[in-house]
Amino acid sequence: MQKLVLASNNAGKLKEFQALLAPFHFEVIPQGVLGIPPAEEPYDTFVENALAKARHASSVSGLPALADDSGICAHALNNRPGVHSARYSGEQANDAANNQKLISELSNQSDRSAHYVCALVLVNSANDPNPLVVETSWHGVIVNEAMGSNGFGYDPYFFLPELNLTAAQLDPTQKNLMSHRGQALRELIHQLQLRSSLL
Repeated sequence: MQKLVLASNNAGKLKEFQALLAPFHFEVIPQGVLGIPPAEEPYDTFVENALAKARHASSVSGLPALADDSGICAHALNNRPGVHSARYSGEQANDAANNQKLISELSNQSDRSAHYVCALVLVNSANDPNPLVVETSWHGVIVNEAMGSNGFGYDPYFFLPELNLTAAQLDPTQKNLMSHRGQALRELIHQLQLRSSLL
């Protein structure tokens, strides 16, 4: 098993990454277990924040590091909350408060379309000049009432018209096949395999 630091302490993300990476023999270790403090996320794009987090985790641990920066973009709100999704309702934000703010801001909007974004960055070292970078999205609409108990974040309100379900109503296996994070990780693995074949 190859050790890989996950530059996050989010329990939901850790569970998803462990499940998605298990077939590829990666041991995913959350940065908190290694005493790594969270990195600053000062940037306006998902990719820049993910890169900063990956380099920080690798610098402190001396191990390869994987970071994601993800969030939800509501089209009627000029793609807010975007990179601020996790703290949309303030520094002491939680999922319930974030969702309530999003629903409130969309209350007078006819366009409820939105998309999740996931930017994944994998670095072999803190100064890796050629990090693997992947960005993917998952499209749906925001509904007013929470449905489902799986998932986390905005999942109970992120409705998928083609399935007539929210992301939180999907079982984990189904979600991992469809989600922005699942898409991004599969693409990252594909890029890893391509890179390995060229060595």
